[in-house]
Amino acid sequence: MERESMECDVVIVGAGPAGLAAAIRLKQLCAEAGTDLSVVVLEKGAEVGAHILSGAVIEPRALNELIPDWQERGAPLNTPAAADRFVYLTRNGAWRLPTPPQMNNHGNYIVSLGNVCRWLGEQAGELGVEIYPGFAAAEVLYHEDGSVRGVATGDMGIGKDGEKTANYQPGMELHAKVTLFAEGVRGSLAKGLFERFDLRRDCDPQTFGIGLKELWEVEPAKHKPGTIVHTVGWPLDGETYGGSFLYHLENNQVAIGFVVGLDYKNPFLSPFEEFQRFKQHPSVRPLLEGGRRISYGARALNEGGFQSIPELVFPGGAIIGCSAGFLNVPKIKGSHTAMKSGMLAAESAFEALKGGDAAGGIRLDSYPDRLKRSWVWDELYRARNIRPAFHLGLFAGIAYSAVDTFLLRGRAPWTLHHHQDHESLRPAAQCPRIDYPKPDGEVSFDRLSSVFLSNTNHEENQPSHLTLRDKSIPVEHNLAIYDAPEQRYCPAGVYEIVRDDDGGNPRLQINAQNCVHCKTCDIKDPSQNINWVVPEGGGGPVYPNM
Repeated sequence: MERESMECDVVIVGAGPAGLAAAIRLKQLCAEAGTDLSVVVLEKGAEVGAHILSGAVIEPRALNELIPDWQERGAPLNTPAAADRFVYLTRNGAWRLPTPPQMNNHGNYIVSLGNVCRWLGEQAGELGVEIYPGFAAAEVLYHEDGSVRGVATGDMGIGKDGEKTANYQPGMELHAKVTLFAEGVRGSLAKGLFERFDLRRDCDPQTFGIGLKELWEVEPAKHKPGTIVHTVGWPLDGETYGGSFLYHLENNQVAIGFVVGLDYKNPFLSPFEEFQRFKQHPSVRPLLEGGRRISYGARALNEGGFQSIPELVFPGGAIIGCSAGFLNVPKIKGSHTAMKSGMLAAESAFEALKGGDAAGGIRLDSYPDRLKRSWVWDELYRARNIRPAFHLGLFAGIAYSAVDTFLLRGRAPWTLHHHQDHESLRPAAQCPRIDYPKPDGEVSFDRLSSVFLSNTNHEENQPSHLTLRDKSIPVEHNLAIYDAPEQRYCPAGVYEIVRDDDGGNPRLQINAQNCVHCKTCDIKDPSQNINWVVPEGGGGPVYPNM
């Protein structure tokens, strides 16, 4: 059974903020010019927004430019930011610190980014964009000259043994003149493009964090709509980057989350357990007591910023949004910059295509030029030294950030640099074990009950999308040297070391059906032996209101 193919002008991989903004902008330009382009968006989640997880406080700057009348159109930006607090935590205390200017949220909104994307998807659909949720782009297609021709969706109905089942359906090829990759952080296709076209040759390594989030319904007396609280300090030690957020949305809901930089050093650290421990702090637990946990999820985030932006274009397409890495770390925001990158790429694609039929290998060279002339470039440049300053530790990082922000105003005559996160772990023998308390089932919880709330599901009879380059490494290297850190850095209980009844014969068990698509394993594995590829379309989490 051969693949069918579909011809279009532009195919966009990923229906997140960047991909949808690009699609909308393309159709707006078509309307202005009295022409038309066929624009297709592929989304691996079961629905638009299903895989979207963010804090999130959104700066509406890009949205104002893209859809100036978004309020009249009913965009789900319902809770204006009202109050900011920045707090340093000790084990039993909380000390309020001056709020850094980048974290001033006046004019911003607390949102469910998943719901914002659902709304953007509706706007795109009304303009004529074809959106296909549940179709995972699994392969990049190339012309004979090496330029990108489009993508192919994954085959359906392949069994665990790699053989076709009775439900087999081949994937579809989408051939496009321009392909935009908006897969989000650590996209599997973008990772291959970085290697094939050597797009990271002139930039720093990307550095990442893992963000874990829960949505709670709290008692009305404790709810303060528009309140934004960020913390640093406990429970993390002074050399581990990270912190928390608490955002009060509408309807007595509070988004609570915890971020840990994936350059942490102690292999016994568990980001999930740190999050659960954080919720027991005496300044946090009272907010949650008597409330109800509604949802849970986790996602990696880019923290490299300006110096980690790769080459963005290649023959036949471009990288946009968090696939490239436009998060402003001190702002703790990236949706506005991701959207703007998609809009600028769309303008370059329209410019390249408006002359009519175009041969393969179109280069969108005006896209990086547009980006460098935009507010995105200046914003990220000024923020570039904040995250790497924390390599020196929490207090040194805070002190440097104050100097860089207030005295140098982001224009220091130097640029600090990043390192590979997977190289940061120390051998287990050199690190103290961390004794995490058992969950109490009221405020803190275990992984499996948390994954249940993420609505994660995968067709069980399919090949694992968590692949190993060398099956011997998990035991002979990771277990032997680092005490199998994949058991702890995964927030969904995917990786387990199992043994025979006598304690012998250790081996790695991969529970791929639990995967929430956070990509942490692909990033943090110390030997880079784990390779995350897309499962069947429609699998993974279905996040409500996240």
